[in-house]
Order: sequence, then structure tokens, then C-alpha cells
Amino acid sequence: MRLVDEFRDPELALEWSRSLHRLATRPWNIMEVCGGQTHSILRFGIDQLLPKHVALLHGPGCPVCVTPIELIDQAIALARRPDVIFTSFGDMLRVPGSATDLLTVKAQGGDVRFLYSPLEALRLARENPSKEVIFFAVGFETTAPAHAMTVSQARAMGLKNFTILVSHVLVPPAMEAILSSPDHRVNGFLGAGHVCTVVGENEYLPIAERYKVPIVITGFEPIDLLQGIYLCVKQLEEGRHEVENEYARAARTKGNPAAQRVVAEVFEVCDRKWRGIGEIPASGLRLRPAFRQFDASLKFEVSEMHVDEPEACISGLVLQGLRKPAECPAFGRECHPEHPLGATMVSTEGACAAYYRYRGFSEALPSESLVEIQ
Repeated sequence: MRLVDEFRDPELALEWSRSLHRLATRPWNIMEVCGGQTHSILRFGIDQLLPKHVALLHGPGCPVCVTPIELIDQAIALARRPDVIFTSFGDMLRVPGSATDLLTVKAQGGDVRFLYSPLEALRLARENPSKEVIFFAVGFETTAPAHAMTVSQARAMGLKNFTILVSHVLVPPAMEAILSSPDHRVNGFLGAGHVCTVVGENEYLPIAERYKVPIVITGFEPIDLLQGIYLCVKQLEEGRHEVENEYARAARTKGNPAAQRVVAEVFEVCDRKWRGIGEIPASGLRLRPAFRQFDASLKFEVSEMHVDEPEACISGLVLQGLRKPAECPAFGRECHPEHPLGATMVSTEGACAAYYRYRGFSEALPSESLVEIQ
């Protein structure tokens, strides 16, 4: 626990807080692009330690949250087939489609299983040759290498009864989509550290230059976040717009070349719809033609669907940093973790779910704030 404790040191956190209060002379809006960072910010009360004129905006940082309702409905349709073993990471089972979720399908008799690794699905396919095994491949750049390796292994093993339902999204195009909006409020970004362990820093360089915004690659612990915010504010105060790496203990400049190679071999870039936002060009991954036999949507001819978000939900505005969860009239009333209406409440790492868990209806310090951790 030594490394964790070092990055949760209350006294050190307060020192960084005091440094930020001395540094910041103007109002700044900084967006974190990671649901794990949002969760930590709310859990430890990081936003409460900042100067009042430095605000954190919560971006589209949770791949579970931004998986379109249409794709959830496709997953549910596949999971209901009697010849299918439908597999997924556990966080996707409670995500609602237009009428139900995968956990309900499981309760109704569907063979739905949650796995800790996509490679487990290959074992299931080998052990159940009379069944079609489908893995729900959801995630950012972080999980893409494992999913690509699984598909590559399936081809090497000659498996005919294994496919994946792909819902991979890419972070840099989402950042560009936000910055391209004339209404955006973002002055700087905290880059998702785990994404950069795979892709490195290079994809962020043109964004920082084109839009004149600093991007600080940041980890997930309280000290990481405070250091990342400090570095971002320092750039803004000095009029700089560079890519900096606070998370150097895990993220390297060039990322992970081996992981990048396996992803490039199996996947290609495509347009992708984001729940709560809409379609973002070149923001997703799909299987290359050489691997299309492992595409569940093609093999089972799952029809295209269109489902509208509930009118009461403002998750699209929350994902773009234009609104905070408590500003939604449905927050905590019609919409809560047991009955989520929109993208930002469907996962524990969504901004609305984090606010509901740690703040409720008030903006008071959460019970487990950094200043109380000893």
C-alpha cells in the first residue's frame, strides 16, 4: 500500500491546494477526460480544495456511459438467443437499453456471464462447440489491446463459434469534438493516464497546438489530480499550451508500441456514435476486413436501431462540460443509480452517479474527503 498511501497524503494534498491558491489569478475551467478521475475528484473532495475561480468540468470519460442505447439493445437481442453464451465485463450488465438490461435477461434465463478477461471467452468457446460465444468488447484505447489480442488468438485457434460485439471509442476525437463546439467552456484538459500508457503523448500534441489548450496527462490518486491541475493552471497563467506528463511513473512518451501494433493489426478507425453526444467522426474502432468473421453484428445480422434519449435527461450537456449533474431536473428523482435515465448515471464512474453517491443533493464535502483521511 506504500505507493497508494504516498499519493493520498493529506498534508501533501493541502500543500498543493495552497500552492494552487497562490498560483491562480484568473478564472479557469479544466476538464478531466476520465470517469475514474471524476470518481476520485468527488470521492476525495478534490474540487473543494481548489480556488473558487478554478472549476472542474466532467467530460465524456466513461466508455460504459457512452455506449449507445442501440448497441445495448443489440447486445440484449443476442443474449436472448438460445444458442448464445453472451459474455461481458460486469459493469455492462446493468446498463439499460431502451426497455431492459443484460442482468434482467440473465434473470430470465439467458446465458449471460461476466468475465474478468476476454481470453476467458475463448475457453468457453472451446468448451462449448455447440454454442455461439459472444464477447461485448467495450472500452477506450486502454482495453483495445486485450480485445485485439483475443480476436487474433481466436483466428490462430481456428474458432468458428466466437465473435465480439464492438463498442470501442477513442479519446482524442472526443476532445476535439468538444473544443470544436462554439459553446465549449474548456481552457485546459487533464488527460487520462491509463489511455496514455497505451497511445502515449503524440496524439495530444496537435490538439494542444490547434486549439491552444494545455493538456496534462494525469493519474487517478488525489496527489496526481492536484499536481495535474496545478500544472494545467500554471500553463494557463503563463500563456502556454503544451502536453505535459504528470503520470510519468506509468505513461511513457511513446506509449506501448507492442499494444499499438496488435490494435492496428486487428482494428481500423471508424465513425462512432457516443451516447448523449451523437456521432463523432473517426472516434471508434471496428474489426478490419481480415477479421470480420469475428464481428457479431455481421454474423448474426443484428439490425440497425435508433433510440432517442429520454427528454428529461441532460447527460449530453454534462458530458460536454456545459452543465453539472445537479442542474438536471431529473437528477436524484426520476434518475438515480437504480433507475438511470442517461449516460452519466449508468456507470459508477459516470459524473451523475459519482455526484449522487458522494454529494447527494448538496455540494457539501463528501464524508470521505481527503482532509479526513489519516
